[in-house]
Amino acid sequence: MSGSTMLVAQSLSTFISIYTTILIIRILLTWFPSVNWYSQPFAALSQITDPYLDIFRRVIPPLGGFDFSPILAIFLLQFLGRFLESAAYAAF
Repeated sequence: MSGSTMLVAQSLSTFISIYTTILIIRILLTWFPSVNWYSQPFAALSQITDPYLDIFRRVIPPLGGFDFSPILAIFLLQFLGRFLESAAYAAF
């Protein structure tokens, strides 16, 4: 793998780590019913994370009032991030 390809893989891995952190913050904030998702900064957080979470919400509907789709979403992000890290470091 060339240096530029390794840089892209590391950059994507870093982006995935940051996005996972934002996703976890979003999930934790849903436990607080007083959060107004229409005011800033919560509206921006929702706009960033909801398109990705909606993919999994179509696959796993809420069961008993609990939304389990974020578990699958985070698992997939972690898997992809580790795959990119290993691909980047294997070529190094």
